[in-house]
Amino acid sequence: MQQNRQTELLIKELEEKYGEERTSMLVEYMDMILEKNQYINLTAVRDRDEALQKHIADSLSCDFMEEYEAAENVIDIGTGAGFPGVPLAIVSPDKKFTLVDSLNKRLRIIDELTGELGIKNVTTVHGRAEDVGKSKEHREQYDICVSRAVASLDVLCEWCLPLVKKGGYFVAYKGENVSRETEDAANAIKLLGGKIAEIRKVQTEEESISGHVLVMIKKVKNTPSKYPRQAGQARKNPLR
Repeated sequence: MQQNRQTELLIKELEEKYGEERTSMLVEYMDMILEKNQYINLTAVRDRDEALQKHIADSLSCDFMEEYEAAENVIDIGTGAGFPGVPLAIVSPDKKFTLVDSLNKRLRIIDELTGELGIKNVTTVHGRAEDVGKSKEHREQYDICVSRAVASLDVLCEWCLPLVKKGGYFVAYKGENVSRETEDAANAIKLLGGKIAEIRKVQTEEESISGHVLVMIKKVKNTPSKYPRQAGQARKNPLR
Protein backbone atom coordinates (compact mmCIF):
# COMPACT_ATOMS: atom_id res chain seq x y z
CA MET A 1 0.00 0.00 0.00
CA GLN A 2 1.42 3.36 -1.04
CA GLN A 3 2.12 5.76 1.80
CA ASN A 4 3.43 9.29 2.04
CA ARG A 5 6.90 10.33 3.15
CA GLN A 6 5.75 11.42 6.62
CA THR A 7 4.18 8.02 7.25
CA GLU A 8 7.35 6.25 6.07
CA LEU A 9 9.36 8.28 8.57
CA LEU A 10 6.84 7.56 11.34
CA ILE A 11 6.93 3.81 10.70
CA LYS A 12 10.72 3.86 10.63
CA GLU A 13 10.73 5.74 13.94
CA LEU A 14 8.30 3.23 15.48
CA GLU A 15 10.37 0.29 14.25
CA GLU A 16 13.51 1.75 15.78
CA LYS A 17 11.78 2.13 19.14
CA TYR A 18 9.45 -0.89 19.28
CA GLY A 19 10.75 -3.32 16.66
CA GLU A 20 9.20 -4.54 13.43
CA GLU A 21 6.74 -7.00 14.99
CA ARG A 22 5.05 -4.52 17.32
CA THR A 23 5.08 -1.78 14.69
CA SER A 24 3.40 -4.18 12.26
CA MET A 25 0.69 -4.85 14.87
CA LEU A 26 0.14 -1.12 15.38
CA VAL A 27 -0.30 -0.55 11.66
CA GLU A 28 -2.49 -3.62 11.26
CA TYR A 29 -4.75 -2.53 14.12
CA MET A 30 -5.22 0.88 12.48
CA ASP A 31 -5.96 -0.77 9.12
CA MET A 32 -8.53 -3.06 10.76
CA ILE A 33 -10.24 -0.10 12.45
CA LEU A 34 -10.43 1.75 9.13
CA GLU A 35 -11.96 -1.34 7.53
CA LYS A 36 -14.61 -1.56 10.27
CA ASN A 37 -15.14 2.19 9.96
CA GLN A 38 -16.85 1.61 6.62
CA TYR A 39 -19.74 -0.04 8.47
CA ILE A 40 -19.75 1.56 11.92
CA ASN A 41 -18.59 5.05 12.88
CA LEU A 42 -15.38 4.60 14.85
CA THR A 43 -13.28 7.55 13.70
CA ALA A 44 -13.79 10.72 11.70
CA VAL A 45 -10.31 10.26 10.25
CA ARG A 46 -10.65 8.07 7.16
CA ASP A 47 -7.30 8.63 5.45
CA ARG A 48 -4.80 5.92 6.39
CA ASP A 49 -1.73 8.15 6.56
CA GLU A 50 -3.57 10.72 8.65
CA ALA A 51 -4.97 8.01 10.92
CA LEU A 52 -1.53 6.56 11.63
CA GLN A 53 -0.30 10.02 12.59
CA LYS A 54 -3.32 11.17 14.58
CA HIS A 55 -4.27 7.91 16.27
CA ILE A 56 -1.23 5.66 16.54
CA ALA A 57 1.55 8.22 17.07
CA ASP A 58 -0.68 10.35 19.26
CA SER A 59 -1.75 7.43 21.44
CA LEU A 60 1.89 6.52 22.10
CA SER A 61 2.86 10.04 23.17
CA CYS A 62 2.90 9.15 26.90
CA ASP A 63 5.01 6.02 26.44
CA PHE A 64 8.30 7.78 27.15
CA MET A 65 7.23 9.13 30.57
CA GLU A 66 8.93 7.63 33.62
CA GLU A 67 5.57 7.57 35.43
CA TYR A 68 4.05 5.50 32.63
CA GLU A 69 7.02 3.17 32.46
CA ALA A 70 6.68 2.44 36.20
CA ALA A 71 2.95 1.66 35.97
CA GLU A 72 1.63 -1.89 36.10
CA ASN A 73 -2.04 -1.29 35.34
CA VAL A 74 -3.62 1.38 33.16
CA ILE A 75 -7.24 2.36 32.56
CA ASP A 76 -8.44 4.20 29.44
CA ILE A 77 -11.67 6.17 29.90
CA GLY A 78 -13.79 6.79 26.81
CA THR A 79 -11.57 4.56 24.68
CA GLY A 80 -13.77 4.77 21.57
CA ALA A 81 -12.04 2.72 18.90
CA GLY A 82 -9.32 1.72 21.38
CA PHE A 83 -7.20 4.87 21.49
CA PRO A 84 -4.89 5.31 23.29
CA GLY A 85 -5.36 1.98 25.09
CA VAL A 86 -4.73 -0.57 22.35
CA PRO A 87 -1.56 1.00 20.87
CA LEU A 88 -0.16 1.37 24.39
CA ALA A 89 -1.03 -2.27 25.14
CA ILE A 90 0.75 -3.42 21.98
CA VAL A 91 4.01 -1.70 22.91
CA SER A 92 3.71 -2.47 26.65
CA PRO A 93 2.88 -6.19 26.89
CA ASP A 94 4.06 -6.24 30.52
CA LYS A 95 1.22 -3.91 31.62
CA LYS A 96 -2.50 -4.62 32.07
CA PHE A 97 -4.99 -2.35 30.31
CA THR A 98 -8.66 -1.79 31.07
CA LEU A 99 -10.58 0.00 28.33
CA VAL A 100 -13.88 1.65 29.28
CA ASP A 101 -16.58 2.94 26.96
CA SER A 102 -20.33 3.57 27.19
CA LEU A 103 -21.00 2.03 23.74
CA ASN A 104 -20.77 -1.74 23.80
CA LYS A 105 -20.60 -2.09 20.01
CA ARG A 106 -17.23 -0.32 20.05
CA LEU A 107 -15.95 -2.64 22.75
CA ARG A 108 -17.08 -5.72 20.83
CA ILE A 109 -14.97 -4.56 17.89
CA ILE A 110 -11.97 -3.97 20.16
CA ASP A 111 -12.41 -7.48 21.61
CA GLU A 112 -12.63 -8.95 18.12
CA LEU A 113 -9.58 -7.15 16.75
CA THR A 114 -7.34 -7.63 19.79
CA GLY A 115 -8.29 -11.30 19.71
CA GLU A 116 -7.29 -11.58 16.04
CA LEU A 117 -3.97 -9.86 16.73
CA GLY A 118 -3.25 -11.97 19.82
CA ILE A 119 -3.18 -9.02 22.22
CA LYS A 120 -3.58 -10.64 25.65
CA ASN A 121 -3.29 -7.67 28.04
CA VAL A 122 -6.51 -5.79 27.22
CA THR A 123 -9.81 -6.08 29.09
CA THR A 124 -12.88 -4.08 28.04
CA VAL A 125 -15.53 -2.73 30.42
CA HIS A 126 -18.91 -1.50 29.22
CA GLY A 127 -20.25 1.35 31.35
CA ARG A 128 -20.29 5.03 32.19
CA ALA A 129 -17.19 6.44 33.81
CA GLU A 130 -19.26 7.61 36.79
CA ASP A 131 -20.48 4.07 37.52
CA VAL A 132 -17.06 2.50 36.99
CA GLY A 133 -15.54 5.08 39.36
CA LYS A 134 -17.98 4.11 42.11
CA SER A 135 -17.36 0.37 41.87
CA LYS A 136 -15.02 -1.31 44.36
CA GLU A 137 -13.45 -3.30 41.55
CA HIS A 138 -12.11 -0.17 39.85
CA ARG A 139 -12.09 2.73 42.30
CA GLU A 140 -8.54 3.86 43.15
CA GLN A 141 -7.09 0.67 41.64
CA TYR A 142 -4.97 2.06 38.78
CA ASP A 143 -1.45 3.41 38.53
CA ILE A 144 -2.31 5.46 35.44
CA CYS A 145 -5.57 6.66 33.92
CA VAL A 146 -5.47 7.99 30.36
CA SER A 147 -8.17 9.76 28.39
CA ARG A 148 -8.00 11.26 24.93
CA ALA A 149 -10.39 13.62 23.12
CA VAL A 150 -13.35 12.82 25.39
CA ALA A 151 -14.38 15.92 27.37
CA SER A 152 -13.11 19.13 28.97
CA LEU A 153 -10.51 18.69 31.69
CA ASP A 154 -12.81 19.65 34.59
CA VAL A 155 -15.26 16.94 33.52
CA LEU A 156 -12.53 14.39 32.88
CA CYS A 157 -11.04 14.91 36.33
CA GLU A 158 -14.30 13.88 37.99
CA TRP A 159 -14.49 10.79 35.79
CA CYS A 160 -10.83 9.78 35.98
CA LEU A 161 -9.21 10.80 39.28
CA PRO A 162 -11.48 8.50 41.37
CA LEU A 163 -9.97 5.56 39.47
CA VAL A 164 -6.34 6.44 40.26
CA LYS A 165 -4.42 5.14 43.27
CA LYS A 166 -2.88 7.67 45.63
CA GLY A 167 0.53 8.37 44.14
CA GLY A 168 -0.65 7.48 40.62
CA TYR A 169 -1.35 9.76 37.68
CA PHE A 170 -4.18 10.87 35.44
CA VAL A 171 -2.80 11.74 32.00
CA ALA A 172 -5.12 13.83 29.84
CA TYR A 173 -4.34 14.22 26.14
CA LYS A 174 -5.14 17.85 25.32
CA GLY A 175 -4.70 20.43 22.57
CA GLU A 176 -4.26 24.13 22.08
CA ASN A 177 -6.85 25.21 24.70
CA VAL A 178 -4.89 23.56 27.52
CA SER A 179 -4.23 26.80 29.45
CA ARG A 180 -7.92 27.67 29.62
CA GLU A 181 -8.89 24.10 30.47
CA THR A 182 -6.38 23.77 33.32
CA GLU A 183 -7.55 27.10 34.70
CA ASP A 184 -11.20 25.97 34.60
CA ALA A 185 -10.28 22.62 36.16
CA ALA A 186 -8.22 23.98 39.07
CA ASN A 187 -11.01 23.56 41.63
CA ALA A 188 -11.98 20.10 40.39
CA ILE A 189 -8.39 18.88 40.53
CA LYS A 190 -8.04 20.04 44.15
CA LEU A 191 -11.42 18.68 45.30
CA LEU A 192 -10.78 15.29 43.73
CA GLY A 193 -7.36 14.80 45.31
CA GLY A 194 -5.12 15.79 42.43
CA LYS A 195 -2.29 18.20 41.73
CA ILE A 196 -0.91 19.18 38.33
CA ALA A 197 2.57 17.67 38.12
CA GLU A 198 3.47 18.75 34.60
CA ILE A 199 2.06 20.04 31.34
CA ARG A 200 4.19 18.62 28.58
CA LYS A 201 4.13 19.38 24.87
CA VAL A 202 4.84 16.29 22.85
CA GLN A 203 6.67 15.98 19.54
CA THR A 204 8.22 13.10 17.70
CA GLU A 205 11.43 13.64 15.81
CA GLU A 206 9.38 14.16 12.67
CA GLU A 207 6.86 16.44 14.45
CA SER A 208 4.07 14.02 13.58
CA ILE A 209 2.11 14.99 16.69
CA SER A 210 3.31 18.57 16.97
CA GLY A 211 1.23 20.71 19.28
CA HIS A 212 -0.26 17.95 21.39
CA VAL A 213 -0.09 18.38 25.16
CA LEU A 214 -0.18 15.89 28.02
CA VAL A 215 -1.59 17.20 31.30
CA MET A 216 -0.13 15.04 34.05
CA ILE A 217 -2.13 15.18 37.29
CA LYS A 218 -0.74 13.36 40.32
CA LYS A 219 -3.16 11.81 42.81
CA VAL A 220 -1.94 13.24 46.13
CA LYS A 221 -4.89 12.23 48.33
CA ASN A 222 -7.89 9.95 48.13
CA THR A 223 -10.96 11.22 46.29
CA PRO A 224 -13.94 12.02 48.58
CA SER A 225 -16.53 9.24 48.41
CA LYS A 226 -19.26 11.52 46.99
CA TYR A 227 -17.32 11.77 43.70
CA PRO A 228 -17.95 11.00 40.93
CA ARG A 229 -21.52 12.26 41.09
CA GLN A 230 -24.41 10.62 39.24
CA ALA A 231 -24.18 10.22 35.48
CA GLY A 232 -24.47 13.50 33.62
CA GLN A 233 -23.75 15.78 36.57
CA ALA A 234 -20.09 16.42 35.72
CA ARG A 235 -21.00 17.75 32.27
CA LYS A 236 -24.06 19.63 33.47
CA ASN A 237 -22.41 21.25 36.48
CA PRO A 238 -18.58 20.98 36.38
CA LEU A 239 -16.66 21.40 39.64
CA ARG A 240 -15.44 24.95 39.10
